[in-house]
Amino acid sequence: MTRIRFGRSQAVPARLSARFAGLPCGAPTLTPGVCLPEGPYEGWDKALSTVTGVAELSGNERIAVVVGAGLAGAQCVLKLRQGGWRGRIVLVGEEPHAPYDRPPLSKDVLLGKADATTLDVDYDALGVELLLGRRATGLAPGTLHTDAGDLPYDALVIATGAVPRALPGAERAHLLHTLDDALALRALLRPGRRLVLVGAGWIGAEVATAARQAGCEVTVVEAGRAPLPGALPAEIGRAMAPWYAEAGIDLRCGVGVEAVEPGSVRLADGSHLPADEVVVGIGARPATGWLAGSGVELDASGAIVVDGRLRTGVPGVLAAGDCVSYPSARSGARLAVQHWDHALHSGGAAAAALLGEDAAPYDPVPYFWSEQFGRMVQYAGRHAEGDELLWRGSPEDGSWSVLWLRGGVPSALLAVDRPRDLAQGRKLIERGAALDPALAADPAVALKGATV
Repeated sequence: MTRIRFGRSQAVPARLSARFAGLPCGAPTLTPGVCLPEGPYEGWDKALSTVTGVAELSGNERIAVVVGAGLAGAQCVLKLRQGGWRGRIVLVGEEPHAPYDRPPLSKDVLLGKADATTLDVDYDALGVELLLGRRATGLAPGTLHTDAGDLPYDALVIATGAVPRALPGAERAHLLHTLDDALALRALLRPGRRLVLVGAGWIGAEVATAARQAGCEVTVVEAGRAPLPGALPAEIGRAMAPWYAEAGIDLRCGVGVEAVEPGSVRLADGSHLPADEVVVGIGARPATGWLAGSGVELDASGAIVVDGRLRTGVPGVLAAGDCVSYPSARSGARLAVQHWDHALHSGGAAAAALLGEDAAPYDPVPYFWSEQFGRMVQYAGRHAEGDELLWRGSPEDGSWSVLWLRGGVPSALLAVDRPRDLAQGRKLIERGAALDPALAADPAVALKGATV
């Protein structure tokens, strides 16, 4: 059985190996004759229900096209074939490379420990047609338009992901998104080179870590009051700020970038920072501009609006990965998640929905990790304004956690070098277990021992 595997060049860190072991599981068990579950979008049953169940839906003559050859797309085609789709499967990717793993780009690739992070999938053995270097340009019923011609489909999964946000006036700056981006930037990270990073987010911290290890002089500029604005409360970001100084990095918060000029960066306060190279890491936006006029609904951020089975409002069209906004009953809101774990699981969930597998609505506990400044930072769940915030330990202790409670029930957890807290906290969030706040705030008490 083919699985998505991660080789030595992109191995999961030892501290996480137990967490990720076997994630790309084997073929799901399907029951012949199971029809697509009812959903809020009219037209689905009419479009796909000219068949009565999986056997007919997966007939030899039907064509499934997955556009977007990242992790979500690769997992989708794998699960489609393993799940019983007998027709053609076509995977379309804009880049010239076969699907690869992105997290190592800001780690092992930048550090020269790996030159490629290709996913270990035998597409020929799966009978998957891989069309690379082909960009989606539009969508019409039954037809995907690309820059190399039209592709017919009976079912379509959109997994085009997200693209980095550019900084206006920073055309000279580098972005880190693709393998080619990482290889090009790696060649510039040499001892003594002056690097200015715009944005102290997750990617900014990881690139800064790699650049310092390469011997660069690094300055990080962040418009927010502390690192990770928008992702974490300022009091937690401030607890992470000393990590930069410890690594020999000049962190400047509360100041924006006015322009990137030859040899320098002009800040909003009028000062200049000398810079041999500039890297921008200020977030990403869904890569969905090509869907204009297609009838696929997008939210204000450009994310594709899907239902609980990852189906769009256009019959026969699903979406997965970084480009979607899905309803989360757990969070009480729609979520748009741009992380590895979501790409993996939503790709499989989209395949299951297309095959007619009887499954619960897609609503996992969001999870991601970041390796920065010699620390493993992990986050599970989704906190919201008004949630009670509990510290487990102190940032001065080296390893610590932060727990958010909503009505006494954990909604999210951030762990710094505390893998046990993360593992137990994630399960408690999944269960919706109530906790005793006093016990939960005691770092000497295991989180599972704080339940009431």
